[in-house]
Amino acid sequence: MARGPESKRRRLSPPGDGEAARSKADEEWDVEQDYERRPRKTTKKAGESARLPIKTSEGFVQAEVENEVEDQGEETDSFLGTDDDEDEEEENEEESEEEQPKIPVKVQIIQAKEELAKMATLINEEPEEHTSLFKTMAEMVSKKNTCVTVKKLALASQAAIYKDVIPGYRIRPLSEEDKTGRVSKEVRKLRDFEQALVAGYRNYVQTLGVLAKGSKDGSIDLSLRSFAIAMACTMLLAVPHFNFRSELLKILVNRLARRQVDADYVKCRDTLEDVFAQDNDGTVSLEAVALIAKMMKARDFHIHPSLLDTFLHLRLLGEFHLKGSQDRVDRQEEEHVGKKPKQKREFRTKRERKVVKERKEVEKDMRVAEAVVSHEQRDKNQAETLKLVFGLYFRILKLRLPPLMGPVLEGLAKYSHLINQDFFGDLLEALKDLINHAEREEMGEEGDQEVTREENEDEDEATIVETAARDARRRTLLCTVTAFALLEGQEASKAAAGLHLDLNFFIKHLYRSLYSLAMNPEVEFNPDTSLRLADPNFSSDATQLAQSRSKNRVNFQTPMVLLLRCLQPTLLSRAHGNPPPARLGSFSKRLMTTSLQLPEKSALATLALMGQVSKYHGRRISSLWHTEERKGDGVFNPRANDIEATNVFAGTVWEGELLRRHYCPQVREAAIDIEKMMNNSK
Repeated sequence: MARGPESKRRRLSPPGDGEAARSKADEEWDVEQDYERRPRKTTKKAGESARLPIKTSEGFVQAEVENEVEDQGEETDSFLGTDDDEDEEEENEEESEEEQPKIPVKVQIIQAKEELAKMATLINEEPEEHTSLFKTMAEMVSKKNTCVTVKKLALASQAAIYKDVIPGYRIRPLSEEDKTGRVSKEVRKLRDFEQALVAGYRNYVQTLGVLAKGSKDGSIDLSLRSFAIAMACTMLLAVPHFNFRSELLKILVNRLARRQVDADYVKCRDTLEDVFAQDNDGTVSLEAVALIAKMMKARDFHIHPSLLDTFLHLRLLGEFHLKGSQDRVDRQEEEHVGKKPKQKREFRTKRERKVVKERKEVEKDMRVAEAVVSHEQRDKNQAETLKLVFGLYFRILKLRLPPLMGPVLEGLAKYSHLINQDFFGDLLEALKDLINHAEREEMGEEGDQEVTREENEDEDEATIVETAARDARRRTLLCTVTAFALLEGQEASKAAAGLHLDLNFFIKHLYRSLYSLAMNPEVEFNPDTSLRLADPNFSSDATQLAQSRSKNRVNFQTPMVLLLRCLQPTLLSRAHGNPPPARLGSFSKRLMTTSLQLPEKSALATLALMGQVSKYHGRRISSLWHTEERKGDGVFNPRANDIEATNVFAGTVWEGELLRRHYCPQVREAAIDIEKMMNNSK
């Protein structure tokens, strides 16, 4: 078989033998190396490109010149920069920033919305994997060149995300043992997420505090400041259990420390009221009241009176002690009523059944123990809160600050049944002094008209005197309500004989003030309602300012409601036994007289009270409705200030005949019903 052509072999050594051939090859190698190591001399001009042209469909195109900064970076072999290079780089960055075109505000807002939406979506989907986005969203607020709208969007987005991500428990800081201890991968991942969440939330709350505080130079926009306060209120309502609650409360209390009432003030005040109403264990309420008390003492009680009205929304000790219903049973939602559905029974051995039974008993005991502890902690918190509130009330009563007397008396009237009986005597003496002071102020003999003039500089003398008289009347009614409320609750009525509580002073004052209250044109209006139109000669701002300054100090019940609250225990309460006939007759005669002057609704309320009096004490006062059964001798004195000096049984209730011809049909029916009960009680 023919053999194929042999492959050509390469010669590995130069021809010739000996060292001469090797030395010649080495010399040639050295020459090449010397040539290779020589520096190149390029004749390239500035801006000239050494790249080959690119072939396109239109022909050959020369490649563009690269950036000089990149060429310089390629020529330098050192990776350690000098100070001069850093300065040049900073200058180049500043120049590049200046050369960047300005983006319109609308475009910035649209871009910010898209970025925030993407980040929020990522955080909500996997919060443990995107903890770095908390810092990215915070940087959008801290940048100086960012417009105000973008900052508001970033703050609102962070608030929405934190409300979704924050757990239902408080995160504690890690100790040294926790950091050095060995834990599983899942636990470490959860700890890292919690610490990142706490750090981001801390930064967010601090940012809100800085923005809400504002700046003297005006660098912080006013709208951004109001928005930060609103976000603080939102977070306090949404997550009151989480960390940095004290910082959020400080933001609200600092705004409430100012006497200027605007939208931010109202927002903070309403937020505190909601927090007090929703607080079950009393921890948040105790912390908030402590901060408010500290702020009031630091400012010497120079605050707006409406701040004290927030205490009326507290959930204090007597709220949860309710009577159970006698006609129905409140069942828990988990409890199944009726026949239980069949369930597949799981096979268990005797030992397993015993273990399950013991476990259920232990769990039941644990639930009972936790409930007892929670109730004890709640009562303790509410007791401390009540102590702080009463401390503020008594201090204001001692200082006798006119702008704050109304809210303080309103609070004492609500929580007076929770006051210790040892303080009843001192409190009644303080209330008597307030009534005497208010009577002199109403008569114009003395008062705090100088303080009122300083507060109401835009009002005339007549308006100032009228406002002072109206406030004095309300304060006297509140003092009387508080005095009667002291006997309610805590079995104070049983201990009244031992305490020697004398309420005749308040009853006599109430009797004297019936005529003046009946002639009050604002008897059916709360203090926030104005009966007078605004002056068209004044500007709108001045009119609103005058109306806000002329408002009363108490923003809740009308004078007629307060009067009925005082008359109810005076005529119907049996705390000190049955009322004497002289008191019943004098009040009945004067109430029927005042019903002729009162408006329709107030007259109906007064006659309804008289209907109850005639139902329970009709036989003792029926002689006033029948002339032939007159018991008294002498002349009836309708203007006497003392109940005993009126000689009421020498007169008759002739006002019933006029009330039977009243323009309101309901008033006529009420007067006829009272007369029928009096005829039946002979």
